[in-house]
Amino acid sequence: MATAKELKELSEADLKQRAAELRDTLFQDQLKRATGSLDNPSERTQHKRDLARILTVLGEKTRTEKKA
Repeated sequence: MATAKELKELSEADLKQRAAELRDTLFQDQLKRATGSLDNPSERTQHKRDLARILTVLGEKTRTEKKA
């Protein structure tokens, strides 16, 4: 996934789309984990971190827009 610096260059719409995709991926990971078919549990951790990174950048963008 992209770094925070790369994510800051994206528009809010792109960030929201990526966040939605990651939420869907996390849901699928959760189902796989429950059924015992999750191959690599570390991918789930990475997806959670990527989502948190995207949400952080989105929050920063909204705060800077409110100040301006």
